[in-house]
Amino acid sequence: MTRALSTPPVIVSGSLAGSPQPVLTAAGGLLLRPWEEGDVPAFLSACRDHGIRCRHTRRPLTETQVREWFDDYRRDWRREKGGHWAVTRDGGDMLGRIALRGLDFDDGVADVAHGVLPAARGAGVASGAVAALTSWSLYEIGFHRLELDHSTRNTASCGVAMKCGYLLEGTKRSAAVHDDGRHDMHLHARVRGD
Repeated sequence: MTRALSTPPVIVSGSLAGSPQPVLTAAGGLLLRPWEEGDVPAFLSACRDHGIRCRHTRRPLTETQVREWFDDYRRDWRREKGGHWAVTRDGGDMLGRIALRGLDFDDGVADVAHGVLPAARGAGVASGAVAALTSWSLYEIGFHRLELDHSTRNTASCGVAMKCGYLLEGTKRSAAVHDDGRHDMHLHARVRGD
């Protein structure tokens, strides 16, 4: 069943899937690139880090499962459901991850998610990656609004959101399950033109 829209979509279907997932550059020599086979061990290791593990209850437990996740990431791109990137410096070892998820082309809205390995925290990796993905999403692809949420207990992510121009819009009460139970989540958003 085809549904009629009273307004045209903000982004035309096929805008992403018609091209390979891009490599994005960010300040400080950061490079956001699609996941590769060589990233499997580092990705699995990151999922075992306490700081990441306690905030992400859905995570792969084996290298085989990581490969399945990477396959899902590639399918997400082809189906225009999301984009997932490894964050590196100058193409070297993985420093973290970033994703654009929940793509709504009709309204021009998507969600940004990120995580950084312990050794790279506090060095501007998260804010550099978020800034680059935000700029690309809003001004090259044409999204109108990007949302970023995080546990209210995660003050570092709150700082990244604010530094990148994502205004705090409110608290979503008991909105996510983490290893230690339910968490309230801060909702931040950035709108094109902010």
